[in-house]
Amino acid sequence: MKIIIREAKIIDSKSPFHQQIVDVKINDGIIEKIGKNLAQDSLYKEISHANLHLSQGWMDSSVSLGEPGYEDRETIANGLHVASKSGFTAIALQPNSFPVIDNQSQIHFVKQKAKHSATDLFPIGALTKNCEGTDLAELFDMKNAGAVAFGDYGQSLANANLLKIGLQYVQDFDGLVITFCQDDKIKGSGVVNEGVVSTRLGLKGIPNLAEELIVARNLFLLEYTGGKLHLPTISTAKSVDLIREAKAKGLQVTCSVAVSNLVLTDEKLDGFDTRYKLSPPLRTNEDRLALLAGVADNTIDIITSDHNPIDIEHKKMEFDGAKNGSIGLESAFGALLTVLPVETIVAKLTHAKSIFSIEISEIAEGKPANITLFTTDGEWVFTKENILSKSKNSAFLGTKMKGKVIGIYNNNTFIES
Repeated sequence: MKIIIREAKIIDSKSPFHQQIVDVKINDGIIEKIGKNLAQDSLYKEISHANLHLSQGWMDSSVSLGEPGYEDRETIANGLHVASKSGFTAIALQPNSFPVIDNQSQIHFVKQKAKHSATDLFPIGALTKNCEGTDLAELFDMKNAGAVAFGDYGQSLANANLLKIGLQYVQDFDGLVITFCQDDKIKGSGVVNEGVVSTRLGLKGIPNLAEELIVARNLFLLEYTGGKLHLPTISTAKSVDLIREAKAKGLQVTCSVAVSNLVLTDEKLDGFDTRYKLSPPLRTNEDRLALLAGVADNTIDIITSDHNPIDIEHKKMEFDGAKNGSIGLESAFGALLTVLPVETIVAKLTHAKSIFSIEISEIAEGKPANITLFTTDGEWVFTKENILSKSKNSAFLGTKMKGKVIGIYNNNTFIES
């Protein structure tokens, strides 16, 4: 496919064209020319838009899709289509399907399903068999089949010795361990953040301590074993402090934060709407501001939509019984632009590839074109009409947004949003 992108502002701190407004000519998947006022060519489709910006393709580090087993929630094909329309040229797929992605045949299955898509799919293999936290899964086989990391989505590993062994084992092949942080005993039957709002609403609370104890434990284990550890979707101020201290010690730890925890707080719970039942839960504004500070000083490495489609039967019910989770791909960029500068957003949406050891395509002549196009202009409200996912459980319905995704170019394919 041949296209010319007209007058796009490059947002890429590692590119010599950073902050410059240029034309970009792409020929069959390769960036052919970058410059001002490139000559017109009838063979090339022209892409132009007011306030157009261009960056390296974004990657979402935590996406659940359902297939295999939960196709009623989402299929791989439609999930990748949603990701493409939302500005993501790559996603890391969580293993929480049925069956769980805990062996090489399951890795091969999801990769085969993703062939010929504009958005690349990189599977995360389960850390333990069936995500049950009892025995390590076939980590080396999954690595050879294409798994980029290993973790049990949304589940904290209670067995500290198993995590220790896992961290030691994956070092033989430079593997990355992902572990969600939550002490289930302290969480108990909690469903929302413990605080003033939970008390007022009469909902059982999950104290910050439930996360912070496991963050501290996992960092101690990492210091003992060495290796690489990723802590996904942290949500409290103390967790940010603990990770900041660990990085200062030189530990190979990275972490992410969900868009919802950067933009929303537990004040949203007043209507008992289960769209706001998330894991980790929405916290206080004090925690939200600490997370934003952690993004700004690079304690927090990446931002994820933590896209998790849930069928209506498990979401639209009484609060205590509803499943955790929100879709987030479609709303990610527009929501982030209300709280962060665009340069920071782009940096945090592109850094996941480095963490997962995935090759990065530079914005340079002769390099493969893997780019996201967007505008920072305009304010709008996210509604059901903006949802492309099969499931509609978005925590951002009715939320004011800024800017919009224009499209992506990847795998020699242009997808317009």
